[in-house]
Amino acid sequence: MDEKTSSPETPTDAVPTTGPAAGRPSAGPATDRAAAGSAADRPGAGAADGRRAGWDRSTRRAALFASLVAVPVTVAVAGFTFAKLSPDPPAAAPSASPTTLRGQSSTPVEMAAPALAQRPGVVCLALVSQLPATVRELAQRPVTAGAEQNAAYGDPALTVACGGPEPTVDATADVWTVNGVCWYAAERSDATVLTTLDRETGVTVTVPRAYEGPLQWLTPISDAVVASVPSAGDSPSGCRR
Repeated sequence: MDEKTSSPETPTDAVPTTGPAAGRPSAGPATDRAAAGSAADRPGAGAADGRRAGWDRSTRRAALFASLVAVPVTVAVAGFTFAKLSPDPPAAAPSASPTTLRGQSSTPVEMAAPALAQRPGVVCLALVSQLPATVRELAQRPVTAGAEQNAAYGDPALTVACGGPEPTVDATADVWTVNGVCWYAAERSDATVLTTLDRETGVTVTVPRAYEGPLQWLTPISDAVVASVPSAGDSPSGCRR
């Protein structure tokens, strides 16, 4: 048998041995199909792709959930910050009087106005100018005489008279100090009459029985006495501190 010697044919798509393309497989449809086939033939490739798709869906769901949570939280934080930065509403103006004034007559209160020497007249005028417009819930009323030395409040009228003599009392008499002023109380059937015992010029306050606790009505009047009527020096022992 004759042996045929055949020389190897050089394929037309052989890879050149020299040049920039040496050693690189040529690109073409066959190569792409082979690569695709080899990727598809890898064990576990389908499962990996499924897991990756699942991860993508989970990631999207997590991002959506985070957005849904973040939006209301952001709105709440913004609202809280705005509330903190907003100026506080102005406080309500304080009431002109902490108590409601009692209803009363506007008729002038009848009071005597004895003539005063020059010095007591000046002192009493200073006292009247310092008296408050109200004594607790009693508003000031006009008087029939001596507006420069007398004042009245409420109905029945609580009266303040300046310029009379201070009484002389026993050492054992009951006396009271109210806001720095020494007072002596004389009881009448219709009122308690309180007179200063330590002032240069006497001041008398008459508190009707309709008003309980006569000493409680002296607080603002005592303040006016301290501000305008000089002290006479020594006071009864019961008033000394």
